[in-house]
Amino acid sequence: MLKESGFYKGINLGGWMSQCDYSEDRLNHFINEKDFAVIASWGFDHVRLPVDYNVIQDAEGRMMEDGLARIDAALQYCEKYGLHMVLDLHKTPGFSFDPQEQEVGFFRSEPDQQRFYTIWECLASRYADKSDLLMFDLLNEITEPDYLEDWSRISAECIRRIRRFAPTVRILIGSYHHNAVSAVKDLPAPADDHVFYSFHCYDPIDYTHQGAYWMPDDFDINARISFRDTGVTPAYFEELFASAVEKAEAEGTELYCGEYGVIDVVPPEDTVLWFRTLHEVFEKHGIARSVWTYKEMDFGLSDSRMDTVRTELLTCL
Repeated sequence: MLKESGFYKGINLGGWMSQCDYSEDRLNHFINEKDFAVIASWGFDHVRLPVDYNVIQDAEGRMMEDGLARIDAALQYCEKYGLHMVLDLHKTPGFSFDPQEQEVGFFRSEPDQQRFYTIWECLASRYADKSDLLMFDLLNEITEPDYLEDWSRISAECIRRIRRFAPTVRILIGSYHHNAVSAVKDLPAPADDHVFYSFHCYDPIDYTHQGAYWMPDDFDINARISFRDTGVTPAYFEELFASAVEKAEAEGTELYCGEYGVIDVVPPEDTVLWFRTLHEVFEKHGIARSVWTYKEMDFGLSDSRMDTVRTELLTCL
């Protein structure tokens, strides 16, 4: 269903309306129309647009028209260039996957949850007539297993509210440990036939995030690992994905990998090897996906460092 619906082969627009300084210059110029044209020319069928709540909702919980208008424009570019869009709430009041954001309390805070519902009710009503072009990714990277019970309740209520406005829009639900594929098995059954399981894949993390300055103190950012040293083969990803594939099949739904990629410290040629190995398994199981990320953010596929391998890379994405 996802493949035939235009949500099979995507790329993230990270750093535009999320994980940024929120300046007018950033919001107005980091991504523009020509980028959508490039993405379409590369053969992608959709983009995943991460949005932080403070781009579209003020401190009092009121929706902000200027932020919503930016999403409108992005969706118009998608329509112009034959793309679909996954709209991802990357940060909500009281929760962020990044502890440095200091957003805490969401899973126990009714006011924060109400603001979360307000965001999705607004987006569902605003884009109800665009349901075929959109998929909603309710919240990026739940972190702790202890949050799952509350998250299951909150997401179910959110879906119920969305359905009042957009009964057929596609919706993604992810699990704990930063959307780990191993945690998909613990998700509740999808609320309806238009809900899909989401996960992210940066495995093995020592390889894809080598040199990452934001990692925890116990992570050796000075270590360098070649692809050959990882021992990664298609069998590695088969084993990693097995429980999620089984869960999705049992529940009659599909899997969507919302983020996956390799940091720019890794030589481009090694990056291609990782992608090719992973994609062999994606294709075997029909797993839809969106690569991280289009531009900069330490993972950019449009960055000049990838010029020598980009054509080869795009053939295996």
